[in-house]
Amino acid sequence: MQYMLMFFDSAENQTPPADPAQAKTYMGAWGAYIGALHAAGVVVNGHGLQPRSTATTLRLKDGQRQVQDGPFADTKEQLGGYFVIDVPTLDDALGWAARCPVAATGAVEVRPVMVVPAGLRPGTGQ
Repeated sequence: MQYMLMFFDSAENQTPPADPAQAKTYMGAWGAYIGALHAAGVVVNGHGLQPRSTATTLRLKDGQRQVQDGPFADTKEQLGGYFVIDVPTLDDALGWAARCPVAATGAVEVRPVMVVPAGLRPGTGQ
């Protein structure tokens, strides 16, 4: 089953520290985690995201686009990236989430990926 692991943390914790030694530790933790995911063969897809200052939020109100600079929610923790993994159970997905560096400073949301029936997928002719 596929699960999305979404990584939430404060803006300060989503960028490598300015101190070179701390930055090496930060990047090393992420490198080890990402390497372990790939070595286990569970990664379907994943990306880090640009800072929240680059976000744009769109809403439709009465059929008109309303565009806002920044993320939708003005909260302490923001989405910094994600992985979609393919593992047998939710417990396996939670195990990978617990190994993520951001689990110690922010949160990892684990959510099953919705499977769309073939007849409802674009390009299936139905």
